[in-house]
Amino acid sequence: MSAGEVNGSDDDLVFKALASPTRRRLLDLLRAAPRTTGELCDAVPDLDRTTVLQHLRVLERAGLVTGRKVGRERHLSLAPLPIKRIHDRWISGYMAAAVDLLERLDDGPEHTPR
Repeated sequence: MSAGEVNGSDDDLVFKALASPTRRRLLDLLRAAPRTTGELCDAVPDLDRTTVLQHLRVLERAGLVTGRKVGRERHLSLAPLPIKRIHDRWISGYMAAAVDLLERLDDGPEHTPR
């Protein structure tokens, strides 16, 4: 498999990561700006640090978050390419089909396949 190719298990990891509202919340925070692990933990006070770190590990395994150590801190950033890959592979194709169907319905029953 070349560097540009992705197998289905990579997509499975992304879908699994995105399935959690907590992980989506963390991604939203990182979309706004890179943050340290401590800042992310502070931003979700309803969860303990260990739970936040477990969620971050799932996001990192899926390739949605990248981190680098700066002194004692770990700086995390959103890595949007896996989401773009999901969009390109799954969402855009289904969206185009839905728009096409709506256009055909708008044209009337004589243009709608039976």
